[in-house]
Amino acid sequence: MSIAENLQHIKKLLPKEVTLIAVSKTKPESDILEAYNAGQRVFGENKIQEMAEKYEALPKDIQWHMIGHLQSNKVKYMASFVSLIHGVDSFKKLEEINKQAIKNNRVIDCLLQIKIASEDTKFGLSTTEATQLLASENLKNLKNICIKGFMGMATFTDDETIIKNEFRILKNYLNSSKKYKTTNFNPTILSMGMSGDYEIAIEEGSTMVRIGSSIFGTRNYN
Repeated sequence: MSIAENLQHIKKLLPKEVTLIAVSKTKPESDILEAYNAGQRVFGENKIQEMAEKYEALPKDIQWHMIGHLQSNKVKYMASFVSLIHGVDSFKKLEEINKQAIKNNRVIDCLLQIKIASEDTKFGLSTTEATQLLASENLKNLKNICIKGFMGMATFTDDETIIKNEFRILKNYLNSSKKYKTTNFNPTILSMGMSGDYEIAIEEGSTMVRIGSSIFGTRNYN
């Protein structure tokens, strides 16, 4: 099936309230344009410089989401245009995003990445660390960021019970975190679910899914 047909198929499966992020990392601009021409406007990248190049080349009504592990020293390259940063896993990174947002006279939306998987390779804050961050007075001083919710990645396994439980942990945490709501923490987004597990994620309350290979085909890392 073509990219447009893949998109159409996936969108039919998604509830209206779930945002589809087409994960376009490593994919050429021609593929992104094909998805754009089929109506897709939200794209996810995992390398800031690659995303910045695509931003320059492609239509300006695209919303660009940074979904990869975040390097603080690269934030400045996307601060003028990024729509949402998913993988924030420290207060220090929030400070850097805030600093670059001030320079660009804007408020940048972020998600805290919560470690819900049992694998050691996954980045993210524990729920205890996230709560400490959200309850801290220092967070209130960051006027140019807004934490819109959380992102999490489930364990890479065929065991649906494990995946379901991990997603449920994040959904429950979103609900319990609402008591910390402030001007720069307004939790409405739950970014969880990728090509292999997005249907389970939606069942467990995801509002945003990150789908790449099911739209664009397998990635070319050469």
